[in-house]
Amino acid sequence: MRISKWLPWTRARQLTAPVRVRSGLVRGSVAKDGTHLRFLGIPYASVTPENRFQAPGPEPSWDGVYDALDGKVICPQCPVLPTGGLPGRPTGQEDCLKINVFTPVQNAEKLPVMVFIHGGGFIEGSGVPLVYGPNYLVPKGVILVTFNYRLNVTGYLNLGIKEAPGNAGMKDQVAALKWVQKNISSFGGDKDNVTIFGESAGGASVSYHLLSPMSRGLFQKAISQSGSSLSPWAIQNDPENMAHLLAKSCGRDTKDPYELFEFFNKKPMKELLMAKLPKDERTLLFSNLIYAPSIERKFDNAEPFLTEKPYNLLSKGEYTKVPTMIGTTDEEGYFFIGAEKHFSSKITGEIEHSLPNNLKFPTEAEKLQIAKEIREMYMGDESISNEKSSTLKLSKFYGDPFMTYPSLAETELILKSTDKPVYNYCFKYSGFRNIGKVYGGLQFLSQPGATHTDELFYLFHQPFLSWLAKFDKQMIEKMTTLWTNFAKHGDPTPSTSELVPQRWLPTDLTDPRSFILDRDHGTVPLWFKDSLKYWRDLYAKYRKI
Repeated sequence: MRISKWLPWTRARQLTAPVRVRSGLVRGSVAKDGTHLRFLGIPYASVTPENRFQAPGPEPSWDGVYDALDGKVICPQCPVLPTGGLPGRPTGQEDCLKINVFTPVQNAEKLPVMVFIHGGGFIEGSGVPLVYGPNYLVPKGVILVTFNYRLNVTGYLNLGIKEAPGNAGMKDQVAALKWVQKNISSFGGDKDNVTIFGESAGGASVSYHLLSPMSRGLFQKAISQSGSSLSPWAIQNDPENMAHLLAKSCGRDTKDPYELFEFFNKKPMKELLMAKLPKDERTLLFSNLIYAPSIERKFDNAEPFLTEKPYNLLSKGEYTKVPTMIGTTDEEGYFFIGAEKHFSSKITGEIEHSLPNNLKFPTEAEKLQIAKEIREMYMGDESISNEKSSTLKLSKFYGDPFMTYPSLAETELILKSTDKPVYNYCFKYSGFRNIGKVYGGLQFLSQPGATHTDELFYLFHQPFLSWLAKFDKQMIEKMTTLWTNFAKHGDPTPSTSELVPQRWLPTDLTDPRSFILDRDHGTVPLWFKDSLKYWRDLYAKYRKI
């Protein structure tokens, strides 16, 4: 008896016919379940010691046939989550700009293309199929593309000089999108029907691609999940000073940008990854995310990714106008309680020291008064601690201003100046694959709703969670249908069905509403709770412009 008949993972890998891309011939493999073809780890751009903090170099070329069989490469990082390696341990390699392409086995020409941008706070994550597997999306008649981009200091160091101008990670993303334009037709994809989508930092990245002139013409639709360029954690307001503080924490006290460049450029990658600012115990999680996109200075012969603040660009209508989906989960904050506990076993921060950094108050007294109002709105008389009742309340503070409000504010700004449909959603489904909720902590498992990252597990296949799929087949089918419908038609519900009996209509500025993604469907007002309306009014008065 052949063991491989009963244990399919022991079968020899079946290779595809070679496919020609601009760099040469590339060969992938047939998925073990026979549902799709996999081309893993194709180099789409290059990083060398000379461009460590700059835009990537061109894609390398090769002779012969490149075997695209290794999808495990990730960019340098110290993971918080166990998806990229052991939490807290430096991992990854600098030569990490790899792209993965997944196509149906029976591949008709001109299939819609969905390019996913992974999240991870701009400090961790990757496009590996272990987390973002194609098994649910590709059978719906689309090509899925995932990729890596540079993270943390190598991706976002901005010293205000040509040697380190900032946004290298975002320029990697642009290079990946350009690679798709040049090569996806070789895999049966339609380069004129590309949908970019991403979650968390990936969702903020999608928002940035709408704004950046570098990204114009590289996609035709966009889906931003739980992330926005308006999120306070998604932009560095003073990157040169942040670099100075980081170097100082490593024993080099200088503000000279060229000295800082030499310091960072000579550091071994492991030391760069371990370099951190001392944590202020008075602050909560989002106050300690120090790497993100930033405003660039202009240099000759170097194209910038971003030269003006996102809020200003959105307010002026200076962005790429395409059909867009924007959404969040209803309980974004549960996830971040788990992340907070990763950094410190005891939650000790205070709201007055953790207000969003894109608010500016005229006086310290006014700031303290606002902080008091916010604290009472979320915590009442209870102090911040690890107790269940405290973390349930604190999670609302994590979710509202840092995740949900920015996406809703971006929606309103887009609606004022676009002639393209915008579809808003609120993901509330609580099932067996709500892994973000599990990460948040056991105290949240009995709570209704969904948290940050939860919807990803109904869009992507993870081999280690396959056994859970049987409990949530209907939701997986529903989510993948809505997402692929949007990629194909620019409309998640071009018609109704038993799966989705109600049309999901574009958001109307006169009565903006979000579509509920749950067992049952309906709509809720865009600003669906009083605390979000509070933040809308607060930003109208105190936004840092």
